[in-house]
Amino acid sequence: MLQGEKVILRAVSREDITRLWAFNNDVQVELAGGGDPPIPQSLERLYAEFDQNAGQGGRNGTSFVIEADGQCIGQCALFNFNPTARTCELGITIGDRAYWGRGYGREALRLLVDYAFRLQNFRKVWLTVHGDNERAIHAYKAVGFEEEGRLRAQVWSDGKYVDLVYMGLLREA
Repeated sequence: MLQGEKVILRAVSREDITRLWAFNNDVQVELAGGGDPPIPQSLERLYAEFDQNAGQGGRNGTSFVIEADGQCIGQCALFNFNPTARTCELGITIGDRAYWGRGYGREALRLLVDYAFRLQNFRKVWLTVHGDNERAIHAYKAVGFEEEGRLRAQVWSDGKYVDLVYMGLLREA
């Protein structure tokens, strides 16, 4: 649906579920993405959730698979919509570690933010990230996000408490 040079953001299909399940059960991926703490997830549950959502029909939701080189490498979404303030939260995971640190996440972020502002008419996109996830914070800043707040030692992650950083990006007028 949304295409960049390296990635395509498209709807999640049933065929993506096993790959997403593998990402959701990779402790290193979960810790990088802010899993608090990582909890195992069954393949059957993911299929059931997918089938339930698909059975509702319509176009409710803004979840995307991040596709590169013809395969699912992660997922991203907009959620927590506030229709009065015209804000939403963004989440992203590059689950295939072979694609970490190579610009795929940054491009997916740019596509998703453009979608939020240009096509969904949001005025602000925000997110939270663990304060020790320097790679993600660098990518968010490169796209234009700014730190708006920090809850010190808020999250238990990988044997220690870490800060929870709030970041936001305002649409230019």
